[in-house]
Amino acid sequence: MAQQQLWAPPPPMPNGEVLPELDVPAPAAQRRWTVLLRWLLAIPHYIVLAVLGFVGFFVVVAGWFAALVLGRLPGPIARYLTGLLIYQTRVSAYSMLLVDQYPPFAFDAPGYTVQVDVRPAELNRLAVLFRLILMIPAGIVQSLVTTGWYVVALVIWIVTLVLGRLPEPAFGATAATVRFAMRFGAYASMLTAAYPKRLFGDESLALAERRSASRPLLLSTGAKVLVVVFLVLGLANSAWSSAVNSGNNSNSTTATTGAGPAH
Repeated sequence: MAQQQLWAPPPPMPNGEVLPELDVPAPAAQRRWTVLLRWLLAIPHYIVLAVLGFVGFFVVVAGWFAALVLGRLPGPIARYLTGLLIYQTRVSAYSMLLVDQYPPFAFDAPGYTVQVDVRPAELNRLAVLFRLILMIPAGIVQSLVTTGWYVVALVIWIVTLVLGRLPEPAFGATAATVRFAMRFGAYASMLTAAYPKRLFGDESLALAERRSASRPLLLSTGAKVLVVVFLVLGLANSAWSSAVNSGNNSNSTTATTGAGPAH
């Protein structure tokens, strides 16, 4: 299983169109007590990620300016952002029930069951300049599919708790969600020039050597249907939230107007 070595990264690749890859083992039996307490057990990691992500925001800003000048991320910035992306993906895979093994509190964990292969590459300066605009379409898709997953998270959690494993369709759809979020994160933080893609799997790579259950990611019909469900639910949730916010703003405006001085 290939993995970007955090502390000794390879030189920037001349071809930036290399999609980051996610390696996750096939769905296996999980301990029910860890499934029961999964989101509680993940809290310490999310606290650490909040701190690391705060620092990461300023690192990305510095990396953006540097990439505009150099056409690539400087080594220290690339190492930090690579490590942060790997750590975030590991924690997401654990909290979203893809694996049962508890993730380590470390950027570099070559022995862990979830691996990410992301290789900082040479960047197009024009694409770096307009990165915030270019990432909007992929960001919308990533937000919708992830939100949709969390809408049905309780159902997935109950099924996994009862069966003691994540069913194959849910595993494939969840792996696709985590991988797309990872690819979007890599693109947004300029770790790759490859635009996020293949949310519905790697059918075009069906004959490629299988390195893990998610590389290449071959989704069953049920898994693809679930991905569509995630997208639809994410869109519905977004529309509902907008309607609620609009209603609250309207009520607030009415109340403010009604509370004005009488004439």
